[in-house]
Amino acid sequence: MTTFKQLLGLSLLALGLSAHAGQTLIVEHTEEDRYLTLDALIEPVQAATVSAQTSGRILKIHFDVNDTVPAGAALLEITSKEQGAALAAAEADYARALAVNTEAQATLRRYQDLFPKGAISRGTFDEAIARAKSSEQAVTAANAAIVRARESLSYTTVYAPFGGVLTERHVEQGETVNPGQPLLSGFSADKMRAVMQVPGRYLAALKAAGAVSVELADGRSIDSNQLTIFSFASPQSHSFQVRIQLPDNADVQPGSWAKASFVQGKRRMLLVPQRAIVSRGELTGVYMMQGDKAVLTQVRLGKQQGDRVQVLSGLNDGDVIAADAYAVIAQ
Repeated sequence: MTTFKQLLGLSLLALGLSAHAGQTLIVEHTEEDRYLTLDALIEPVQAATVSAQTSGRILKIHFDVNDTVPAGAALLEITSKEQGAALAAAEADYARALAVNTEAQATLRRYQDLFPKGAISRGTFDEAIARAKSSEQAVTAANAAIVRARESLSYTTVYAPFGGVLTERHVEQGETVNPGQPLLSGFSADKMRAVMQVPGRYLAALKAAGAVSVELADGRSIDSNQLTIFSFASPQSHSFQVRIQLPDNADVQPGSWAKASFVQGKRRMLLVPQRAIVSRGELTGVYMMQGDKAVLTQVRLGKQQGDRVQVLSGLNDGDVIAADAYAVIAQ
C-alpha cells in the first residue's frame, strides 16, 4: 500500500523534472491527492480502574498520581485481620471435617466386613454408608471455604494488572473501603491510538484510502494503516468513530490533540518546495525570474504537504522561480 510520504515523494520527483539546473524551476499545476484533515485525540489502548474486592481500611498507598508502576507491583494494602481470622476458622473447620471423615471411612470399612457375616443390620450398614459419603462432601466444602478465605485475604493487597502510569487516586490512607469502590486509575504507555470522528459523507473516501497520517503536536508525523472504523454513527453528531493504531512505544501523550489526514480524491494544485518560499514580516513570496533578475513576488499559500506548500494565488503555469529563496538572498 502506498503511504502518504511515498505519494509526496513521487509528486516531488515529478516537479523536479521541470527544474533548470537545480537553480530555478518551472511551476505548473499537477494532479495531486486531496487530503481531508480532522482533529484526533490521543488515548491509551489499555486503561483501567482497580476497585476494592473486600472491605477494610487503607493501610498503605505505595504509589501516587503520575508515578510509573511496573506490572504486578503492590499498589496499596487494606487491613487483613478480619480476612485472616476467616482463613483460620476455615482451616479449623477443614481439620474437623477431615477428622470426622477419617472416622466415618474407618467405620464403613469395618461394617463392610461385618455385614456379610450378619453381625450388623442392613439399616446400620446403610447409615454408615450415608455418613461416609456425607463426611467426604463436608471435607470438600471445608476445603472450598479455605480457598475462598485465602482469596479474600489476597484481596487486601491490590496489585497492578499491567505496567503503566497512575492518573488518579480515588482513596486516601486511613479511609474505609467496600467491595466495588474505585481505588486507583491508570493507563499503559506501551500502546497508544488516535481517535477521530469522521462525518458519514467522508467514510467511503477513508475506506478507499485505507491509511491515515497523524501529525502530532511536536511536529512528528506517523503513518498508519491499522484502522478500526465503527459500524455505527454517533446519534448526536452522526459521525463515525475511527481508531488509528499507533506504533508501539510511539512516545505520545494521552489526552493531547493531533491532526489526522487521509486522501479524499484528486484535484489540480500548484505546489512549490518549502525552501522556495520566503517570509518578510506579513509578506510571503517567491523570487520569480524575469530574465536574469530575481524579483520578489507575493503569493498566497494554502496547506503544506510534506516539504511542499500549495500556492493559491500569485503564480501561473510556466512561471520560473528560484528553487531556493534564501540562496538568492545570500547572493
